[in-house]
Amino acid sequence: MSLLGKKPVDNPNPENIGQHDVDPLKVAGNAAQATVSAVVNKLHPVIESYAQLFKTGVRTPVLRRPDEYGMDYEEMYFPSDDGVPLEAWFIPADSNKLLIVNHPMTCNRYGFPGHLPPYNTMFGGFEVNFLPELKHLHDAGYNILTYDLRNCGLSGDANGVTSGLGLLEYRDVIGSVKFVQSHPVLSKMDLGLFSRCMGGNSTIIAMAKQPDVFKDVKALVLLNVVSGRTFIEKAAEMVKADPEETVAEFNERLRELTGFNVDEETPRLYGHAVKVPTMMAQLRRDFLIYAEKDGQEIFDAIGAETKELVWIEESNQRFYAYNHFGAHPEKLIGWFDKYL
Repeated sequence: MSLLGKKPVDNPNPENIGQHDVDPLKVAGNAAQATVSAVVNKLHPVIESYAQLFKTGVRTPVLRRPDEYGMDYEEMYFPSDDGVPLEAWFIPADSNKLLIVNHPMTCNRYGFPGHLPPYNTMFGGFEVNFLPELKHLHDAGYNILTYDLRNCGLSGDANGVTSGLGLLEYRDVIGSVKFVQSHPVLSKMDLGLFSRCMGGNSTIIAMAKQPDVFKDVKALVLLNVVSGRTFIEKAAEMVKADPEETVAEFNERLRELTGFNVDEETPRLYGHAVKVPTMMAQLRRDFLIYAEKDGQEIFDAIGAETKELVWIEESNQRFYAYNHFGAHPEKLIGWFDKYL
């Protein structure tokens, strides 16, 4: 029972964390059926579904809480660097080590309710639950501050509810670090960052935008950081369309919706600013993108002298990677233990 007396939301199939492979064409077909506006916009439904996702993401409910996993926690909130209110949990531990943790697009600080409609038509139909992963980190002695990015979870709407795949959300990363730096207790702790997917993109961009803010960060773990273009190229392959023409059409549509160019939406352009010891973990066989090519290019761009690229081999489902460290926390904990 949670502190609010509410029964946790059951996952009807908790053993499914996306660890098995799926047929990419079947998943693409499900995404296409969900996109009604594609006919009007004359894009293939799969490509239009990406345009809509890149535009606003998906706000999902915060279904689970740390006390359901035996962790005390405190609700916190603080402003992004541009003033957007961000909602967070602080999970205390008996140490002077602190991790700031953020999340992928469509997720929030809890995870992703992929076992519930309407979200079960997206990304494999299974739940992503970060709480087991946070429990491992907590039990290893880490204080944790984990927050919802803008337009996600319970944090504020921002920028007309427009997503930047990191180009706007980097302000939230800066806000989280400045909050810690101004806090009477947290500011005295050794600091590490654990940033996933869009949250990882945002962290890399933030380090380029305001490097001085990150001077006290001792270690960074990135999970499944990604460039926007690779999604569209792989989607074009799946629907047997020309990749360059598809990217051009998609880019025109994205600019209509957001003003952004798809080739801006990559952490690769900012990786040179990452100077702290960095472990980057990527799903190798991710059927949604050209994972090895994109992952290697981003890793090569990272400016840290000490860095390691770890390939996650289980499954071809992208969202499995977000459950991976909950089941296999050793490398995650090991990196922070070494550098914090």
